[in-house]
Amino acid sequence: MFDWSQDPHRRFNPLTREWVLVSPHRTQRPWQGQMEKPAVETQPEYDPGCYLCPGNARAGGVRNPAYTSTFVFDNDFAALKRGTTPERFEESGLLVAESEPGTCRVVCFSPKHNLTIAGMEPAELRLVVDTWVDQYRSLGANPDIGYVQIFENRGAMMGASNPHPHCQIWASRTVPNEPAKEQASFVEWRQRKGTCLLCEYTKLEIAEGKRTLDANPHFVAVVPFWAVWPFETMVLARRHVGSLDQLSGEERDALADILKRTTARYDRLFEVSFPYSMGFHQRPTDGAAHDEWHMHLHFYPPLLRSATVRKFLVGYEMLATPQRDITPEAAAERLRAL
Repeated sequence: MFDWSQDPHRRFNPLTREWVLVSPHRTQRPWQGQMEKPAVETQPEYDPGCYLCPGNARAGGVRNPAYTSTFVFDNDFAALKRGTTPERFEESGLLVAESEPGTCRVVCFSPKHNLTIAGMEPAELRLVVDTWVDQYRSLGANPDIGYVQIFENRGAMMGASNPHPHCQIWASRTVPNEPAKEQASFVEWRQRKGTCLLCEYTKLEIAEGKRTLDANPHFVAVVPFWAVWPFETMVLARRHVGSLDQLSGEERDALADILKRTTARYDRLFEVSFPYSMGFHQRPTDGAAHDEWHMHLHFYPPLLRSATVRKFLVGYEMLATPQRDITPEAAAERLRAL
Protein backbone atom coordinates (compact mmCIF):
# COMPACT_ATOMS: atom_id res chain seq x y z
CA MET A 1 0.00 0.00 0.00
CA PHE A 2 1.12 3.58 -0.60
CA ASP A 3 2.75 5.40 2.30
CA TRP A 4 0.14 7.93 3.36
CA SER A 5 2.68 9.82 5.44
CA GLN A 6 4.70 10.55 2.25
CA ASP A 7 2.74 9.77 -0.92
CA PRO A 8 0.01 11.92 -2.51
CA HIS A 9 -3.42 10.40 -1.99
CA ARG A 10 -7.03 11.43 -1.48
CA ARG A 11 -9.29 10.74 1.46
CA PHE A 12 -13.07 10.39 1.48
CA ASN A 13 -15.30 12.37 3.83
CA PRO A 14 -18.37 10.19 4.53
CA LEU A 15 -20.23 13.12 6.09
CA THR A 16 -20.18 15.33 2.98
CA ARG A 17 -19.35 12.54 0.50
CA GLU A 18 -16.53 14.64 -0.91
CA TRP A 19 -12.80 14.02 -1.29
CA VAL A 20 -9.70 15.88 -0.05
CA LEU A 21 -6.28 15.62 -1.70
CA VAL A 22 -3.41 15.02 0.76
CA SER A 23 0.14 15.87 -0.36
CA PRO A 24 2.46 15.21 2.63
CA HIS A 25 5.70 15.78 0.70
CA ARG A 26 4.78 19.45 0.19
CA THR A 27 5.50 20.28 3.85
CA GLN A 28 9.14 20.64 2.80
CA ARG A 29 8.52 23.47 0.35
CA PRO A 30 9.89 26.92 1.36
CA TRP A 31 7.39 29.62 2.21
CA GLN A 32 7.68 32.94 0.38
CA GLY A 33 4.03 33.91 0.54
CA GLN A 34 2.10 36.42 2.59
CA MET A 35 3.01 36.73 6.27
CA GLU A 36 0.25 37.75 8.68
CA LYS A 37 0.80 40.03 11.65
CA PRO A 38 0.09 38.16 14.90
CA ALA A 39 -2.93 39.51 16.75
CA VAL A 40 -2.40 41.71 19.80
CA GLU A 41 -2.45 39.35 22.77
CA THR A 42 -3.27 41.67 25.67
CA GLN A 43 -6.79 43.00 26.10
CA PRO A 44 -8.29 44.91 29.04
CA GLU A 45 -10.98 43.28 31.19
CA TYR A 46 -13.27 46.15 30.21
CA ASP A 47 -13.00 48.19 27.01
CA PRO A 48 -15.07 51.40 26.88
CA GLY A 49 -14.98 51.26 23.08
CA CYS A 50 -16.28 47.68 22.82
CA TYR A 51 -19.90 47.38 21.72
CA LEU A 52 -20.27 44.04 23.55
CA CYS A 53 -18.99 45.03 27.01
CA PRO A 54 -21.58 45.58 29.79
CA GLY A 55 -23.14 49.02 29.88
CA ASN A 56 -21.73 50.09 26.49
CA ALA A 57 -23.74 51.23 23.49
CA ARG A 58 -23.79 48.79 20.57
CA ALA A 59 -23.21 49.75 16.95
CA GLY A 60 -26.96 49.99 16.39
CA GLY A 61 -27.39 52.43 19.31
CA VAL A 62 -28.92 50.05 21.89
CA ARG A 63 -27.12 50.06 25.25
CA ASN A 64 -26.15 46.74 26.85
CA PRO A 65 -27.33 46.01 30.39
CA ALA A 66 -24.75 45.59 33.15
CA TYR A 67 -24.77 41.83 32.62
CA THR A 68 -22.70 39.59 34.90
CA SER A 69 -22.87 36.23 33.10
CA THR A 70 -23.86 35.26 29.56
CA PHE A 71 -25.85 37.83 27.59
CA VAL A 72 -27.98 37.19 24.49
CA PHE A 73 -29.44 39.78 22.13
CA ASP A 74 -30.82 39.94 18.60
CA ASN A 75 -28.11 40.92 16.14
CA ASP A 76 -28.43 44.60 15.28
CA PHE A 77 -27.33 43.86 11.70
CA ALA A 78 -28.94 40.47 11.17
CA ALA A 79 -28.42 38.41 8.00
CA LEU A 80 -31.90 36.91 8.47
CA LYS A 81 -35.11 38.76 9.39
CA ARG A 82 -38.15 37.58 11.29
CA GLY A 83 -41.43 38.04 9.47
CA THR A 84 -40.00 37.60 5.97
CA THR A 85 -42.84 36.18 3.88
CA PRO A 86 -42.03 32.72 2.43
CA GLU A 87 -42.10 33.10 -1.35
CA ARG A 88 -40.47 31.36 -4.30
CA PHE A 89 -39.41 32.56 -7.75
CA GLU A 90 -38.48 30.24 -10.61
CA GLU A 91 -37.91 30.73 -14.31
CA SER A 92 -37.07 27.84 -16.66
CA GLY A 93 -35.59 25.86 -13.78
CA LEU A 94 -32.47 28.04 -14.05
CA LEU A 95 -33.36 31.19 -12.14
CA VAL A 96 -34.55 30.03 -8.73
CA ALA A 97 -34.87 32.07 -5.54
CA GLU A 98 -36.66 31.64 -2.23
CA SER A 99 -37.19 34.09 0.60
CA GLU A 100 -35.57 32.96 3.86
CA PRO A 101 -37.08 34.11 7.17
CA GLY A 102 -35.06 33.64 10.33
CA THR A 103 -33.44 35.10 13.41
CA CYS A 104 -29.84 36.04 14.20
CA ARG A 105 -28.59 36.40 17.77
CA VAL A 106 -25.32 37.17 19.52
CA VAL A 107 -24.25 35.35 22.69
CA CYS A 108 -21.66 37.06 24.88
CA PHE A 109 -19.86 34.37 26.87
CA SER A 110 -18.75 36.66 29.71
CA PRO A 111 -18.75 40.33 30.72
CA LYS A 112 -14.93 40.17 30.71
CA HIS A 113 -13.53 41.54 27.46
CA ASN A 114 -10.17 39.75 27.71
CA LEU A 115 -11.31 36.12 27.95
CA THR A 116 -11.37 33.29 25.42
CA ILE A 117 -12.88 29.82 25.77
CA ALA A 118 -9.42 28.53 26.69
CA GLY A 119 -9.14 31.06 29.51
CA MET A 120 -12.59 30.61 31.01
CA GLU A 121 -13.26 28.55 34.12
CA PRO A 122 -15.25 25.30 33.65
CA ALA A 123 -18.18 26.70 35.64
CA GLU A 124 -18.27 29.76 33.35
CA LEU A 125 -18.20 27.57 30.26
CA ARG A 126 -21.00 25.42 31.65
CA LEU A 127 -23.17 28.56 31.72
CA VAL A 128 -22.33 29.12 28.06
CA VAL A 129 -23.34 25.53 27.23
CA ASP A 130 -26.61 26.01 29.13
CA THR A 131 -27.25 29.19 27.14
CA TRP A 132 -26.67 27.32 23.87
CA VAL A 133 -29.18 24.69 24.99
CA ASP A 134 -31.78 27.32 25.89
CA GLN A 135 -31.32 29.13 22.58
CA TYR A 136 -31.53 25.92 20.55
CA ARG A 137 -34.77 25.02 22.32
CA SER A 138 -36.43 28.43 22.16
CA LEU A 139 -35.50 29.19 18.56
CA GLY A 140 -36.22 25.64 17.39
CA ALA A 141 -39.69 25.76 18.98
CA ASN A 142 -40.70 28.37 16.40
CA PRO A 143 -42.55 26.54 13.57
CA ASP A 144 -40.88 28.89 11.06
CA ILE A 145 -37.40 27.72 12.09
CA GLY A 146 -36.01 24.49 10.61
CA TYR A 147 -32.38 24.75 11.68
CA VAL A 148 -30.36 26.47 14.44
CA GLN A 149 -26.70 27.10 13.62
CA ILE A 150 -24.45 28.02 16.56
CA PHE A 151 -20.96 29.20 15.56
CA GLU A 152 -18.00 31.27 16.72
CA ASN A 153 -15.49 33.17 14.61
CA ARG A 154 -12.38 33.75 16.73
CA GLY A 155 -9.78 36.30 15.67
CA ALA A 156 -9.67 39.09 13.10
CA MET A 157 -8.17 36.64 10.60
CA MET A 158 -11.49 34.76 10.62
CA GLY A 159 -13.59 37.89 10.23
CA ALA A 160 -14.35 38.55 13.91
CA SER A 161 -14.79 42.30 14.21
CA ASN A 162 -14.64 42.26 18.02
CA PRO A 163 -12.33 40.29 20.36
CA HIS A 164 -14.92 40.19 23.16
CA PRO A 165 -15.76 36.50 23.82
CA HIS A 166 -18.95 35.80 21.89
CA CYS A 167 -20.59 33.61 19.28
CA GLN A 168 -23.51 33.92 16.89
CA ILE A 169 -26.68 31.93 16.31
CA TRP A 170 -28.40 32.00 12.94
CA ALA A 171 -31.77 30.26 12.91
CA SER A 172 -33.20 29.71 9.44
CA ARG A 173 -36.30 28.23 7.84
CA THR A 174 -34.30 25.73 5.77
CA VAL A 175 -31.36 23.48 6.59
CA PRO A 176 -28.10 25.10 5.33
CA ASN A 177 -25.83 23.37 2.80
CA GLU A 178 -23.24 21.74 5.09
CA PRO A 179 -25.60 20.17 7.63
CA ALA A 180 -27.89 19.17 4.74
CA LYS A 181 -25.03 17.18 3.20
CA GLU A 182 -24.38 15.51 6.54
CA GLN A 183 -28.04 14.70 7.04
CA ALA A 184 -28.19 12.96 3.67
CA SER A 185 -25.14 10.92 4.65
CA PHE A 186 -26.58 10.02 8.06
CA VAL A 187 -29.81 8.82 6.45
CA GLU A 188 -28.06 6.88 3.70
CA TRP A 189 -25.68 5.19 6.17
CA ARG A 190 -28.51 4.17 8.50
CA GLN A 191 -30.54 2.75 5.61
CA ARG A 192 -27.54 0.83 4.28
CA LYS A 193 -25.78 -0.23 7.49
CA GLY A 194 -28.48 -0.01 10.16
CA THR A 195 -26.15 1.99 12.44
CA CYS A 196 -25.06 5.59 13.04
CA LEU A 197 -22.21 6.88 10.85
CA LEU A 198 -20.57 8.94 13.60
CA CYS A 199 -21.11 6.34 16.33
CA GLU A 200 -19.09 3.93 14.22
CA TYR A 201 -16.49 6.56 13.35
CA THR A 202 -16.07 7.62 16.99
CA LYS A 203 -15.44 4.01 18.05
CA LEU A 204 -12.91 3.59 15.24
CA GLU A 205 -10.95 6.74 16.15
CA ILE A 206 -10.86 5.83 19.86
CA ALA A 207 -9.65 2.32 19.02
CA GLU A 208 -6.90 3.52 16.62
CA GLY A 209 -5.82 6.54 18.67
CA LYS A 210 -3.67 8.01 15.87
CA ARG A 211 -5.84 11.08 15.40
CA THR A 212 -7.34 11.35 18.90
CA LEU A 213 -6.34 14.50 20.83
CA ASP A 214 -8.25 14.27 24.05
CA ALA A 215 -11.24 12.56 25.63
CA ASN A 216 -13.40 12.52 28.72
CA PRO A 217 -16.21 10.12 29.65
CA HIS A 218 -18.70 11.81 27.29
CA PHE A 219 -16.77 13.47 24.44
CA VAL A 220 -13.71 12.86 22.29
CA ALA A 221 -11.70 15.37 20.22
CA VAL A 222 -10.04 14.13 17.03
CA VAL A 223 -8.36 15.43 13.90
CA PRO A 224 -10.73 13.84 11.36
CA PHE A 225 -9.26 11.39 8.86
CA TRP A 226 -10.57 13.62 6.02
CA ALA A 227 -9.55 17.00 7.52
CA VAL A 228 -9.04 19.91 5.11
CA TRP A 229 -7.73 22.68 7.37
CA PRO A 230 -4.16 22.25 8.74
CA PHE A 231 -5.20 21.65 12.37
CA GLU A 232 -8.91 20.97 11.91
CA THR A 233 -10.60 19.07 14.73
CA MET A 234 -13.96 17.51 15.51
CA VAL A 235 -15.52 17.11 18.94
CA LEU A 236 -17.79 14.06 18.98
CA ALA A 237 -20.34 12.94 21.55
CA ARG A 238 -19.61 9.37 22.67
CA ARG A 239 -23.33 8.71 23.14
CA HIS A 240 -25.72 8.81 20.21
CA VAL A 241 -27.25 12.19 20.95
CA GLY A 242 -28.80 14.36 18.26
CA SER A 243 -28.62 17.86 19.71
CA LEU A 244 -27.54 20.01 22.63
CA ASP A 245 -30.91 19.84 24.35
CA GLN A 246 -30.56 16.06 24.73
CA LEU A 247 -27.38 16.33 26.84
CA SER A 248 -27.51 15.38 30.52
CA GLY A 249 -26.03 17.63 33.19
CA GLU A 250 -22.84 15.54 33.29
CA GLU A 251 -22.57 15.71 29.51
CA ARG A 252 -22.90 19.50 29.55
CA ASP A 253 -20.02 19.67 32.05
CA ALA A 254 -18.00 17.32 29.85
CA LEU A 255 -18.67 19.45 26.76
CA ALA A 256 -17.40 22.55 28.58
CA ASP A 257 -14.32 20.56 29.64
CA ILE A 258 -13.44 19.28 26.16
CA LEU A 259 -13.95 22.75 24.61
CA LYS A 260 -11.55 24.30 27.11
CA ARG A 261 -8.96 21.57 26.54
CA THR A 262 -9.18 21.74 22.74
CA THR A 263 -8.89 25.53 22.49
CA ALA A 264 -6.04 25.55 25.04
CA ARG A 265 -4.10 23.16 22.79
CA TYR A 266 -4.66 25.55 19.89
CA ASP A 267 -3.34 28.53 21.87
CA ARG A 268 -0.21 26.59 22.85
CA LEU A 269 0.48 25.43 19.28
CA PHE A 270 1.95 28.72 18.08
CA GLU A 271 1.78 30.61 21.40
CA VAL A 272 -0.96 32.96 20.21
CA SER A 273 -4.67 33.38 20.74
CA PHE A 274 -5.43 30.91 17.97
CA PRO A 275 -7.96 32.00 15.30
CA TYR A 276 -10.66 29.59 14.14
CA SER A 277 -14.24 29.15 13.02
CA MET A 278 -16.16 26.73 15.22
CA GLY A 279 -19.70 25.46 14.94
CA PHE A 280 -22.15 22.80 16.10
CA HIS A 281 -23.89 20.48 13.69
CA GLN A 282 -27.03 18.96 15.19
CA ARG A 283 -30.49 17.76 14.26
CA PRO A 284 -32.88 20.13 12.45
CA THR A 285 -35.82 21.67 14.31
CA ASP A 286 -38.49 21.00 11.69
CA GLY A 287 -40.61 18.85 13.99
CA ALA A 288 -39.26 15.46 12.84
CA ALA A 289 -37.40 13.20 15.29
CA HIS A 290 -34.23 12.96 13.16
CA ASP A 291 -32.93 9.95 15.07
CA GLU A 292 -30.24 9.59 12.40
CA TRP A 293 -28.40 12.68 13.68
CA HIS A 294 -25.26 12.51 15.86
CA MET A 295 -24.30 15.90 17.32
CA HIS A 296 -20.73 17.07 16.75
CA LEU A 297 -18.61 20.21 16.63
CA HIS A 298 -16.20 21.39 13.92
CA PHE A 299 -13.12 23.58 14.45
CA TYR A 300 -11.62 25.11 11.28
CA PRO A 301 -8.38 27.00 12.12
CA PRO A 302 -6.47 28.74 9.30
CA LEU A 303 -2.87 28.89 10.61
CA LEU A 304 -0.57 26.64 8.58
CA ARG A 305 2.90 26.48 10.14
CA SER A 306 3.25 29.50 12.45
CA ALA A 307 1.31 32.46 13.82
CA THR A 308 2.15 34.42 10.66
CA VAL A 309 1.42 31.88 7.92
CA ARG A 310 -2.23 31.42 6.99
CA LYS A 311 -3.87 28.69 4.93
CA PHE A 312 -6.14 30.05 2.20
CA LEU A 313 -8.41 27.89 0.06
CA VAL A 314 -7.41 29.07 -3.41
CA GLY A 315 -6.56 27.84 -6.90
CA TYR A 316 -6.94 24.07 -7.19
CA GLU A 317 -8.92 23.98 -3.93
CA MET A 318 -11.51 26.45 -5.22
CA LEU A 319 -11.69 25.02 -8.71
CA ALA A 320 -11.17 21.29 -8.17
CA THR A 321 -10.72 19.62 -4.74
CA PRO A 322 -9.59 20.79 -1.28
CA GLN A 323 -5.93 19.92 -0.61
CA ARG A 324 -3.72 19.75 2.48
CA ASP A 325 -0.02 19.19 3.14
CA ILE A 326 0.07 18.26 6.84
CA THR A 327 -1.52 14.84 7.31
CA PRO A 328 -4.24 14.49 9.97
CA GLU A 329 -2.00 12.04 11.82
CA ALA A 330 0.89 14.55 11.94
CA ALA A 331 -1.44 17.36 13.04
CA ALA A 332 -2.92 15.19 15.78
CA GLU A 333 0.55 14.23 17.03
CA ARG A 334 1.53 17.89 17.38
CA LEU A 335 -1.68 18.89 19.14
CA ARG A 336 -1.67 15.84 21.41
CA ALA A 337 1.82 16.73 22.65
CA LEU A 338 0.65 20.15 23.91
